[in-house]
Amino acid sequence: MARTRTSDARKRDTREKIELGGLIVKAGLRYEKRAVLLGALVELSSRLKADEGERTRLIAIGAEAFGDEGK
Repeated sequence: MARTRTSDARKRDTREKIELGGLIVKAGLRYEKRAVLLGALVELSSRLKADEGERTRLIAIGAEAFGDEGK
């Protein structure tokens, strides 16, 4: 049973990482250097903690980008 739970957890973790990678591709950043991506994400994390308005603004941008998937 423990092996099954470990396997299921690994599958969920792998799926999550694939989905997160898909966001990088969707944002048009597939070919950026990893250091640029990580730097941008670290900066974003700081901004989101400091400014709730920024979070709201970015949610709107992201929702609009996801809306384009049906086209």
